[in-house]
Amino acid sequence: MRPKLEFLPPDLIGRILDEAFQLMLKPGIKVQSEEARQLLASAGAEVDEAAQVVRIPEKAVRAALETVPNEFFLFDRRGQPKVQYGGDAVHFDPGSSGVHILDPETGEHKPSETRDLARIVKVTEMLPQYDAQSTAVVCNEIPKEIGDLWRLYVALMLSEKPIVTGSFSLKTLDAMIDMLAIYAGGRSALTSKPQAVFDVCPSPPLIWSSFGAGNLIQLARAGVPAEIVSMPLAGAGSPVTLLGSIVQHAAECLSGIAIHQLAKPGAPIVWGGAPAIFDMRKGGTPMGAIETAMLDAGYAQVGKSLGLPTHAYLCASESKVIDAQAGLESGMTALVGALAGINMISGAGMLDFLACQSPEKLTVDAEAIGMTKRLLEGITVRTETLATAMFEGINFKADFLKQKITRELFPIEQYLPSAIIDRDSMRGWQDGGSLDTFARAKIRTNDLVAKYQRPESALAHEKELVDLVSSLARDAGMEKLPEIT
Repeated sequence: MRPKLEFLPPDLIGRILDEAFQLMLKPGIKVQSEEARQLLASAGAEVDEAAQVVRIPEKAVRAALETVPNEFFLFDRRGQPKVQYGGDAVHFDPGSSGVHILDPETGEHKPSETRDLARIVKVTEMLPQYDAQSTAVVCNEIPKEIGDLWRLYVALMLSEKPIVTGSFSLKTLDAMIDMLAIYAGGRSALTSKPQAVFDVCPSPPLIWSSFGAGNLIQLARAGVPAEIVSMPLAGAGSPVTLLGSIVQHAAECLSGIAIHQLAKPGAPIVWGGAPAIFDMRKGGTPMGAIETAMLDAGYAQVGKSLGLPTHAYLCASESKVIDAQAGLESGMTALVGALAGINMISGAGMLDFLACQSPEKLTVDAEAIGMTKRLLEGITVRTETLATAMFEGINFKADFLKQKITRELFPIEQYLPSAIIDRDSMRGWQDGGSLDTFARAKIRTNDLVAKYQRPESALAHEKELVDLVSSLARDAGMEKLPEIT
């Protein structure tokens, strides 16, 4: 039996959806894209052009929901399916778009650069707990007009895992799709075997900006998966109650799905988000709060009730260093998301309200993810009898270690963590230098980077990728591409 966490009874889900449909009529959805407003009008929505407000009838949204795929896969660079969006499959990737990197030697939060993103990608590539890469940090030395495609470029150059990414403009979105198509064998092949999903964000409350709606339309027509990342902030950008914020999340996602499916019925899209509570004491948005995890589990349950693939932002912390707070917040929220059956859980490695990334935290979070995935496997029957056969010949002695079945099954029955997790005796810990978790994480991270080798699939189309990005970089004023090391 697989453990499962649900907060909402069916009648409450019905009320959430009912109020979400009401919000789409009154006050309506502010849609700042003229093309999106035209698409919605064609489906029977009432449009106030002067105010850019669209009142979307439930019938139009229900029709859009009928064409959304219940499941799709992301493929690696070798064309193998690696990430399942749909059902209760659970996957993890690092958090994305951090603007700082944690210096493991000084503890400073420094502006992130290409070398930092490269290190994160290498560590993620080496850790099997992560099913996908992300464009984890902004490379602050790169011109902003190509900052989004540059992050994708680094990931494509160094990794073969699927990628969770996003664009900063409609112009670069088209270029990023072309970059992925190089490895897929063309745009048509990319549609059949997508290698990345693109985050698309509405603006709370109840706004689809011209860029956000345009993103949905462009991705749908390209057949590239979109991931709605709705971000209600309970008590600030959305109602203070968890249920009120879940209703707003539903209205933002449902309206986005309507735009997306009207652009191209059947295009893949994900019911995702990164909501948080609003801390009234400090004015912060704590991603590691238990209420934030409850918000995510709740909205995911609503999405699942509609048969949609799901995403959430968990496994992060507000701590500024890798300490007990970082561990408890990240591990606890990762577990909540996994028990809720959320398909992709982003956020690992992140500190300081998602502003800072840390490869060392990624290695620690990987252990929490490994334990979480083991818990999802549940307790399994692995032998013909549950216990009686293993008592033969024991003669009241604790000699189970001598049994062949013990040697065969213990690495399957147990999750075996890396040396980051201390399970040594006091003497053994002292003999090893009396290192704390952060010190062990630094050693593990350096070891992973030292052992990293570029996958052959990343090398296969390197020249085509470099030529394309070099051309785009020259247009942005860069004469030469920085080295990726």
